[in-house]
Order: sequence, then structure tokens, then C-alpha cells
Amino acid sequence: MNPPHAVIAGAGIGGLCTALCLARAGWRVSLFEKAKVLDETGAGLQLSPNASAILRRLGVLVHLAPFALAPEAIKIRRARDGATLARMPLDGAEARWGAPYLALHRADLQRALLEAVAHEDGIRLQAGAAVAGFASGKDGVAVAIAHGAVRLKEAGDCLIGADGLRSFVRQRFCDDHLRFSGRTAWRTTIEADRVPAAMRRQETNLWLGRKAHLVHYPLRGGTLVNVVAIVDEDFRPDDDEFWSSPGEAKFLEARFARWDKTARDLLRAAAEWRKWPLADRDPIARFVSGRVALIGDAAHPMLPFLAQGAAQAIEDASVLGEVLAHGKNIEASLLGYQEARLARAARVQKESRRQAAIYHLGGPAALLRDTALRALGPEKMLARYDWLYDARDVNAR
Repeated sequence: MNPPHAVIAGAGIGGLCTALCLARAGWRVSLFEKAKVLDETGAGLQLSPNASAILRRLGVLVHLAPFALAPEAIKIRRARDGATLARMPLDGAEARWGAPYLALHRADLQRALLEAVAHEDGIRLQAGAAVAGFASGKDGVAVAIAHGAVRLKEAGDCLIGADGLRSFVRQRFCDDHLRFSGRTAWRTTIEADRVPAAMRRQETNLWLGRKAHLVHYPLRGGTLVNVVAIVDEDFRPDDDEFWSSPGEAKFLEARFARWDKTARDLLRAAAEWRKWPLADRDPIARFVSGRVALIGDAAHPMLPFLAQGAAQAIEDASVLGEVLAHGKNIEASLLGYQEARLARAARVQKESRRQAAIYHLGGPAALLRDTALRALGPEKMLARYDWLYDARDVNAR
């Protein structure tokens, strides 16, 4: 008997993880990526235990060991003077949540996933090819593939839309449009020897200021420092403008002019910046229609204030592999995936929005926030993230 066949649109982190999870569950997988070259141009990401546990089960985490760092703590600092408001220790992350908390370069994760996919006989990956149409029936899914000027046909038992923020597959689920969040993310990586020694410590620093915040942490054995500045910005990009573009350093200099000198020195050390308008969508009522399912940003795009975009896509992949391994009825199994993921993903989306408002407070509201943070203490800080990071039974949520 031939194994069931899944067609996946998109070979980002979510699509690659889904391909691995399904292949390990006995599926044959055809993975189509519209980009002609599979390179990852992003910068750093924080990989929380709910995601690192899944990568460990897939055998990917061991290949990230030479590149990933385990931050000793997350330090929350006040923008105007650099004062420490709170410190959340992470050296006990594995004992508390069941897996490590890591910081790594997105390109290193993508490379490790691609290498794992290449070793799976059941996965076929084709770049420069995009899902251009599909029809879901009771016995399977007929998929049209655009490969340059050529149109190909692919038949599968299910279609997984892992095609990101501007998902073609999502258009069949709802007609919502990307909404600008009112914030932009400015990203760069800096050679470690160009930044102050205090900025090279093995910890994640989160600076909170009025209408802006700053995050930085070391990467690749401490040779790089990843920097993300997120600012409130008043402009309205069109749907097609949610791409990165070169950022003007003078804009950041002006916006952070009243911040502590240590933060300003870090920003000045950057050779270049890339700027992303941050898009937002409301949670949707379903991730599944017949034999078609959405995962990752196609299903639940996340604002980056909880650092959960990649992690939630990895969780999606894990749950799909679990339900499709045990269910003979594919449509019922996909509905099981939806039931397992819908409420949790919506909660993470909403909590990320809430965190955004808290981070960017000013005036008396910021003073109250800072006082509350100082009163929490390390144990209460850790407890606030138990619901999100606990990796001991991700698929049972």
C-alpha cells in the first residue's frame, strides 16, 4: 500500500518542520517553495523550550549545538538610564520547562532543517515552484503548481499552507487583509568586537522606552550581536509593502536620542539596518477546510513581542505529525489538529498584542509598569511564562 501524500506550500521554518514531522509519521511529502534560492536573510531568533523540545525530537537540535547559545537570563532595562527593572534567569530552563531556551541565527536553523529534509527519502523539495490553485475533494486534493511559465498538476491526500504572511492558500479561507500594526522592526547583526563589552554578555537584554523598545543578544558563539529595535511609526503601507527595506540610521538616532548612552552606542555600531513594517491579522475561526490546513504565519501571524512566530509554527508541525500518524480519516485528523491548535495560537496572538502595548508605555503608566516589574522577582517572572514555554506535552494542549 502506498503511503499517504502531503503537498506543502512553502519551505520556511514551518513548512520544513511539517515535512519532517509527516515524513517521520510515514507520509510521502512534496514541498514547493516559490523562491528560486532557499536562503534565509533574517537575523537572530529566540527559540523557547516549547519549540526546542520538538526540534530535539526531530534530531535537528543536535546539529544546532555549534551555533546556538543558551542565554543565562533575560534582563529588562529602563531606556532612559539603563537601570535593571527585572532579571528572569534561564539557566534552569531545561529543568523547569523540559528543554533549553536558545538564541540562534535564523539562517542556521533553516540550514539544519534543510539538511534534515535532504536525508529523508520520502520528501521531495522543489524551489522556484508555487501553489497556484487547488481543489479539495472527498478523496484528495488536486493542486496546480506554477513553475516559471509551466503549469504542473500534483495530487495529494492533503494540502498544507505554510506559505507565510501573504499566504495564497489562506485566501480560500477568508478575505481579510494585512493590517499595519503601527510599528516597524529594525534589525541588524553587529560584529561583537564593535560593541561595548557589556553588550556581549550571554544574556538577552530587553530595553523598554516610550513608543519603542530594543532587544539584543549574542549569536554564533558570541561572535555576533543580534539587535532589534521596534518603534511606533505613523505610516500606512499597502498589502504589497510588508517587505524589508534598507533603514536610515538617522531615523533611529533621532528616535533613541534620549535613551541611555549604552543603548545609543550599540545602535551607532551597526553598519546597516533592515526595516520591516509589522503586519497584524485578527485570529481566524478555522485553520482547516476539508483536506486543506494552514500553519504558521498563514494561520496565525504573530507580532514579535513574545518571540513566538517560529515557535508556534514548529508546534503546528508537531501536532500535524501526531494527528496524521494516528488517524485513518484525514479530514477528521486535520480537524483534530485545528482543535488542538486554534485556541492556543489565538491566545499567543492576543498576548503578543497586549505585550506590545505594555512595552511601549510612557509617562505615569510606564512608571507603574516599572514598579510592578521590580516587585515580581525571578520566580514570579518565570511563572508568567509557564503556560507558554512548558515543553513536556506540547501535543496534548
